[in-house]
Amino acid sequence: VDLAARARESVISHRAARPRPQGPRAARHSRRPAIARPPTRSTPPAATPRKPAAKRKPPLPAEVAPKAPGTPRKKAAIAGPAPQAARQRRSADKAAERLAEMERVITESLADDKAENIVTIDLASRASFADRMVVATGLADRQIAAMATHLLEKLAAIGVKRVQVEGAGGSDWVLVDAGDIVVHLFKPEARELYALEKMWSADLDEPV
Repeated sequence: VDLAARARESVISHRAARPRPQGPRAARHSRRPAIARPPTRSTPPAATPRKPAAKRKPPLPAEVAPKAPGTPRKKAAIAGPAPQAARQRRSADKAAERLAEMERVITESLADDKAENIVTIDLASRASFADRMVVATGLADRQIAAMATHLLEKLAAIGVKRVQVEGAGGSDWVLVDAGDIVVHLFKPEARELYALEKMWSADLDEPV
């Protein structure tokens, strides 16, 4: 028992006699690192002010807006393809103007050649081979041949080519086919016999 008690006393005395560290080393051993905790907020953070939206510039009025280039080709290129309805309307207008010009040239040429009883019949809604039919009377074969020749010359002057003529070698009936307009040149007896005006008269299209 005495030996055990002496051993404990020697250990206690040895620990008491052991020197303690000094200076920064002692502070490092004596202090423990503190655990960092996020600070608590009692009030919500203030909202960040938003920047005002940029103001859009108003569009320029029509009179101040820059104009398109002056040439028609550049204007058409900028405008893009025209709508189909507009293109069809312009095409129909050009065709109507062309038809009216041909009809005027034909009737004036026949009148200059002293043709008699010049009649124009509208076939646009009743026939597919032509839009107009012109019927006139000549008193002699030479007169009818001259009327056909002058029609060819005056139609060629306005750009109507490939006009077909039938019966020009001395016949009672000469046909001049100009495409959109067909011209019939008769002697009086042949015109009364065939009666094209009655055949294509609008009165026959009405129901009885």
